[in-house]
Amino acid sequence: MSTSFSNLSSEPRHPMPMGDAHTTAGHPEQVRRVLRNTYALLAMTLVFSAGVAVATLTLQLPAPGLVLTLAGYFGLLFAVFKLQNSAWALPAVFALTGFMGYTLGPLLTHSLALPGGTQTVALALAATGATFLALSSYVLLTRRDFSFMGGFLFVGMVIALLCGIAAMVFEMPALGLAVSAMVALLSAGLILFETSRIVGGGETNYVMATVSLYVSVFNLFTSLLSLFGVGGSSD
Repeated sequence: MSTSFSNLSSEPRHPMPMGDAHTTAGHPEQVRRVLRNTYALLAMTLVFSAGVAVATLTLQLPAPGLVLTLAGYFGLLFAVFKLQNSAWALPAVFALTGFMGYTLGPLLTHSLALPGGTQTVALALAATGATFLALSSYVLLTRRDFSFMGGFLFVGMVIALLCGIAAMVFEMPALGLAVSAMVALLSAGLILFETSRIVGGGETNYVMATVSLYVSVFNLFTSLLSLFGVGGSSD
């Protein structure tokens, strides 16, 4: 399970020096530019991550383990944060999303081995895509401000991370199932939160916006995969 805490601040960041530096935060043209760049980069990272996951699945590569997963995730996330305004920002983003795709491969292997595994993966993928499109469209159409959710989402993700680690270490399936449900709800909230920040001009760095949305989509998919997998394994 991977969670992101890097984008819950309600304060706007400095924009990327790629044409946004002389615009006013919240300007319609800037918002459109950030949205366009964010969704374009998000699409590319999702395709790249899926490709890495499929390669990991095909080659039957082993799972990196809890410690390496957390170290790799937070280490690469920190690198993206530090390099967000440099030419190395995009390579860092693809390194992070590629690593997360690698961690997804063993999970897909396990899910596909369950009864009805193919249907479970397809259902989780479809539900994730539909949820993301619905929530993003809602914010884009209504322009509602969800920035007030930042503190709640941050605390919720911290609790979910700690509970998720405890469920893995102490082998508590029931707790793991509860964490998956919690992460799915928090991920949906993060999609609303980050999209709202972009629309409102609070997020002007499309690299950081992409990472936040990618992690939310990733966590939503893996959580739904775990939840649907429980139903499939009991058939």
